[in-house]
Amino acid sequence: MALTSLSENRNNPTTGIAFILIAVIAISVNDMLIKRLSGDYPLHQMVLIRSAIGLIFSLTIVWFEGGFHLLWPRRPGLHLLRGSMLVIANLAFFTALAALPLADATALFFAAPLFITLLSIPILGERVGRMRTMAVVVGFLGVLVMLKPWQSQMDRNVSYIVLLLPVVAAVTYALNQILTRMLGADTKAGAMAVYVQTIFVIVSLGFFAVAGDGRFATGSDNPAWVFLLRQWVWPAGADMFLFLYLGVNATVIGYCLSQAYRLADAATVAPFEYVGLPLAVFWGWMIWGELPDATVSTGILMIIGSGLFVLFRARILARRQLRRGAENQSVRQS
Repeated sequence: MALTSLSENRNNPTTGIAFILIAVIAISVNDMLIKRLSGDYPLHQMVLIRSAIGLIFSLTIVWFEGGFHLLWPRRPGLHLLRGSMLVIANLAFFTALAALPLADATALFFAAPLFITLLSIPILGERVGRMRTMAVVVGFLGVLVMLKPWQSQMDRNVSYIVLLLPVVAAVTYALNQILTRMLGADTKAGAMAVYVQTIFVIVSLGFFAVAGDGRFATGSDNPAWVFLLRQWVWPAGADMFLFLYLGVNATVIGYCLSQAYRLADAATVAPFEYVGLPLAVFWGWMIWGELPDATVSTGILMIIGSGLFVLFRARILARRQLRRGAENQSVRQS
């Protein structure tokens, strides 16, 4: 979606696409590793370690971008809200990974462009026509197909609450992207990554203070709940290197996402985020032998199709608007 108009010196679609592709690949590896480690470590411990490491690297990036004075935010409230939305999106999605196949959780999360379309109406005052509205409806029908509301609790492996977690992640991620576009005009990507990593560290320390001894996970047989609240365990052997990699990877993700949506309009870069879905299917098949069934595949195709239509339709409309603006400017100068 063309969330805001770009200034001419920030409209760099090629670089934006390169950054979003790097970010998507890093996110895919990150999700795979977190799901792989979810049976041994609590989520808040993993998030704290990766965010603390990521914070160190992000501060280094800020230094090279111009110095630590760049960390002073002009709109701290919006930055806090943006970081909080991303924290909620990550925690909700990662918690779901402990109980859902990677491809299923990723596909439900890709309803985010549909939510961006809806949220852009009240937040940014955008107008959404009938074609995009119909596409959004089809996409949400795809979400319903994947949720399988016709099945009873006995017929499904996970609860509706767990199934809805990737959808919650999609909503909060959509809000984060809208705020990223609003704030990117006057904030460096490195600084935005520092804000997010700092909020992750604070939230994770809060989880540790309240639930670090694992008392809230005792006796539960819900893998998502146990993953969120189990007791801290010191990383063993090679897992220590995986935690280190997660931290470096978090820096790459935070920086590249912020940079992508700063340098190019969302209608250009957002469709490339869908590269993450075939990567999720690949990891799920390669490591866990998981492949979506026919019903889930139908829902996935509906979500992808509607999401891509919304994004490309927004791109066409943005180009028309730019063309009209250029023509009006030419008329005024003549």
